[in-house]
Amino acid sequence: MKSHIIPSLKLTFFSIAVFAVMYPAVIWGIAQLAPAHGKVEFLEKNGQKIGATRIGQKFDAPQFFWSRPSAVNYNAAGSAGSNKGPTNPDYLKDVEKRVADFAAAHPYLRRSKIPAEMVTASGSGLDPDISPQAARIQVKRVAAERKIDAARLAQLVENQIEKPVFGWFGVPKVNVLRLNLALDNLK
Repeated sequence: MKSHIIPSLKLTFFSIAVFAVMYPAVIWGIAQLAPAHGKVEFLEKNGQKIGATRIGQKFDAPQFFWSRPSAVNYNAAGSAGSNKGPTNPDYLKDVEKRVADFAAAHPYLRRSKIPAEMVTASGSGLDPDISPQAARIQVKRVAAERKIDAARLAQLVENQIEKPVFGWFGVPKVNVLRLNLALDNLK
């Protein structure tokens, strides 16, 4: 019996040391290299918190850049995808309605040019970013709504593009909350 208990205790203490102490310490150390050091980064407007940069929010008014659809209605407590497959009739109906709505708001755009991310929800349902292409195709609509020069608005979008980390980890993206906050601050 002693030959089984001693190795079991050794394995238990080794596992505790590795998985409850060393692994979390390594992950914490890596997080310190990330923006905001792994903590939530809130954006403020007029001294009031308006949102977290890494949690998507609903923007669907014509004077704003639209965010990616959410399968959980942007509820951070219920982060999830829709779990509906690409052949599910309900899913296809939802996507078709989003395509029709997007096309109606952007009549200058062919349906084939609508980015998939603007009509499909992300896996978490809380994606805060869109591609630079998805932001660029909305410039004409937002410029018309706000009566702002489209070239000036296009430059704002270009300034908001986040490059991949170290030039190759990830893809270029635009944080919709940051972009709309910069848009509101545009004079």
